[in-house]
Amino acid sequence: MKRRILWLAVACGTLLGAGAGAAWADGLPVLSIDAGPTGVTTSAGDARYITLPAGGNTVVARVRTDGGQVLVSRLVRGAFTIPAVAYDGTAGGLSGDGKTLVLINPRASFPRARTPLVVLDAKTLRRRADVKLRGDFSYDAVSPNGRWLYLIQYNAPRDPTKYLVRAYDLRAGRLVAKPITDPHERGEKMRGSPVTRAASADRRWAYTLYDGAGKVPFIHALDTSTRSARCIDLDGIAARDVSRLRLNEAANTITVTGPGGAVGAVDTRTFKLTPITPAESSDTARSTPGEGFPWGLVIGATAGVLALGAGLALVLLRRRQRLVPVQ
Repeated sequence: MKRRILWLAVACGTLLGAGAGAAWADGLPVLSIDAGPTGVTTSAGDARYITLPAGGNTVVARVRTDGGQVLVSRLVRGAFTIPAVAYDGTAGGLSGDGKTLVLINPRASFPRARTPLVVLDAKTLRRRADVKLRGDFSYDAVSPNGRWLYLIQYNAPRDPTKYLVRAYDLRAGRLVAKPITDPHERGEKMRGSPVTRAASADRRWAYTLYDGAGKVPFIHALDTSTRSARCIDLDGIAARDVSRLRLNEAANTITVTGPGGAVGAVDTRTFKLTPITPAESSDTARSTPGEGFPWGLVIGATAGVLALGAGLALVLLRRRQRLVPVQ
């Protein structure tokens, strides 16, 4: 029993050290966000996919959220991580049907000349496809059936707030030539940094709050099934600290919340914004998730790494499973 506890402690300590020592960052044009240890959860919330660096390769695992049991794990050749889709650390990469997982090469600088991504079978974690793009991109979303991959292309080497939304056909293995734009705002270029993200229950719609790069903040509503988008200007709440706002989607409504509660609501059928005054908000005493130092992310990352370390240690002790390199 003592030997097993010792092995477990060593395994957990090794993985924690590896995670803390390697300052990985995902595809966003910042170098301080790594969603790999915290991971991305399934639609049902019963499992979480996480990644950890292993030398020049990557350990990817599906971990049960209740108890931390490692359900499947694999060593993927190359450096990849769970992509973050906003500065608050919101993670992405998993399709709505739970069959496709997309990882991105960690960013080392901005801009970068090439952007590698890898597509895995979410059930077996086997490699299905490699996406190698010339230019600087970050991950944005994936369609519910895993057919369409959406990317943010940074088209100004000195300004990461200038970008295009692009679609990649995973079936054909090519980048769609025409960028995705709001047909109601032709000619208007999108600018800004992604603050936070909410998604519809089926993950068809991705709602991203952008700060507007000093102008009016807006929500970018991306329909990942039809390759279309709408931009919703948040004129009524433009004076607020956008970095502290968060989104919640439910019952055909996107609720925009701040430190004091709800400040706006968007009807997802009409894309109409209704500002909410503090007196109208019923959550004035409730703080907004993600305020200040991200303790939730730190705790989540530690728990995720500990869960993976414990699972892999037990697997090694019982010799029932091994990490299999993906060819």
